[in-house]
Amino acid sequence: MFTIKENLENKIIINKSIFITKLIKIKNVNDFNEKMKEIKNEYKYATHYCYAYIIDNYKKESDDGEPKGTAGIPIMETLDKFKLNYVLCVVIRYFGGIKLGAGGLIRAYRKSVSNVLNSNKEKIIELIDGCILRISIPYNQQKKLEKLLDCSYCKTYDEMVNYTIECSNYQKEILEKKYKIDILKTQKIEKA
Repeated sequence: MFTIKENLENKIIINKSIFITKLIKIKNVNDFNEKMKEIKNEYKYATHYCYAYIIDNYKKESDDGEPKGTAGIPIMETLDKFKLNYVLCVVIRYFGGIKLGAGGLIRAYRKSVSNVLNSNKEKIIELIDGCILRISIPYNQQKKLEKLLDCSYCKTYDEMVNYTIECSNYQKEILEKKYKIDILKTQKIEKA
């Protein structure tokens, strides 16, 4: 399973229609809703905003007024082909006056997404099994713990120092040998 390192964009023109593809990292449906509002605001005069997104096992696509099955499905199939996750792909279309037909639309949407992914292969990164966990330790043990951490974390202070850590399952196993951990959530994380 893979995701994108950063947001990607591409533009192609087919028979005078402009297809702008945006691949955006998302973590949840709220991210999707927010990004779609931004895109529709930025490209106010576009004819269609066709999309597909994948978040864990949840998938959704839309033809946004294009003939049924000619936009959302080809976008989703391309995301699946690249085994992507936590990604929203929106293809913004400005109609150029020449009808492409169902087959032409399917090829155009598939090509638009494939082009941006094929030209940015170095920006596609692997996802591995991981988790978010919490460790609470005395103040005098901070440096010892932080030397072990090879992942992102944040900490808060009260009677103890409370770490919230996003790490691989391998890192979790190392930590649980030395500390009492509370697993907050299991999830896919970016491979370092």
